Amino acid sequence: MAAINQNNSSIEERIIRVAPVELGIGSRNILKDFVMSMLPKGGDLNFCFNCGACSSGCPASCLAGMDPRKFVRMVSLGMDEEIMACDWVWICTTCERCVHVCPMKVDIPLLVSIIRSQWPKGKRPRGIVDDCERSLKTDTCSTAGISVADWKFIVEDIVDDVRQTQQGFEELKVPMDEKYARLFLTQNSSMPLTEPLEMPPLWKILSLAGADWTYGSKGWAAENFGYLLADDAAWEKILRKKAEVVEQLGCKVLVNTECGHDFLATRQGLEKFKIDHSFEVKSIIEYYADWIRNGRLKVNSDWNSDKKIKFTIQDPCQLVRKSYGDFIADELRFVVKEAVGEENFIDMYPNRSNNYCCGGGGGAILTDFKEERLSYGKIKLDQILETEADYCITPCNNCHSQIMDLSHYYDARFKTIHLWTILCLSMGVLGENERKYLGDDLAMVGLK
Repeated sequence: MAAINQNNSSIEERIIRVAPVELGIGSRNILKDFVMSMLPKGGDLNFCFNCGACSSGCPASCLAGMDPRKFVRMVSLGMDEEIMACDWVWICTTCERCVHVCPMKVDIPLLVSIIRSQWPKGKRPRGIVDDCERSLKTDTCSTAGISVADWKFIVEDIVDDVRQTQQGFEELKVPMDEKYARLFLTQNSSMPLTEPLEMPPLWKILSLAGADWTYGSKGWAAENFGYLLADDAAWEKILRKKAEVVEQLGCKVLVNTECGHDFLATRQGLEKFKIDHSFEVKSIIEYYADWIRNGRLKVNSDWNSDKKIKFTIQDPCQLVRKSYGDFIADELRFVVKEAVGEENFIDMYPNRSNNYCCGGGGGAILTDFKEERLSYGKIKLDQILETEADYCITPCNNCHSQIMDLSHYYDARFKTIHLWTILCLSMGVLGENERKYLGDDLAMVGLK
């Protein structure tokens, strides 16, 4: 931080207005020096030769008058005040599509994160800041501030209702703090808070697969907004709380359940902060695929052989391009095709690691830049509409919210659903009150 505070003046103190984007205005090179010191070995802004490939494939190009190429050049030219007065760093979702196409592999999302870390604290997006503060204050790590007692009550109340009302699940178990369970499952806080009936389909899948799993009463929340803020202290504190719970229970795998950024924040953070741990971190999509292949999940697409309802998939940037690569994208397609029928699956183009971000990642969905977010997502909307699919399956909570917003805003006809919904539907175990995101064409499928 010494480089950032030289000349007895911090960036925050010097930014008092939006300076004109003009060469030489506000030039300091303080940001560039700091960025270069923060880049990993081998990283160098000077590798950029201004080809523009990053901007050509970035849905955030031109939003807030900025694009990736321009952003790199402005930092390189020492235009500190202009950079620190442009909201583009919060509109960018850090999806890494620019890195994917860059011939020199300049890590622009890392550059964005570094700039975010230096942003004046009082000017950071309140939605992300407030949720991060709630995570830090609760043992559950929940951005919604859900306490241990409330979490236990919600789970017990919902599972009791399933036992009493759904045939075949009278003995359904939802383990809590089960010592030495193999799998420790996380859950996005929006589920128990705003749509608790989205959790039972996941529990049924785990039960039918015979999974050895548990929730924790603490550390279960699948989010880390310290990571989104590029606030290393908050990121590390939240992650250490989670890791400590998993270690204390003796679980072998921390399983991320259809969420994106927390998966990456956990995997990267364990290494970045050198947190001792004896568990792996995996996406539940891996387990869905394995359980189907070995017959533990009796997924069947016969229900759709006559209906021929069409489905497409959103490839979450955090899981695919930024983490597993095409492996998890292929596993996702295997799972969906088994559930809906290969002939009823239509891929977007481009897809897998080259897919476009939906516009909801990187914390964007929690900012006040809604108009920009929906403009960013127009490319994704057009991708979906081109498939003519009836449903878009979104195995990431932020992708789900963003694509649903896009559908409503642009008055599109397709529906947006979670992956666990279509799996339970295909096995005939989706409850009557677990069909919130289904259209009339699927509302009665599998009900007795």
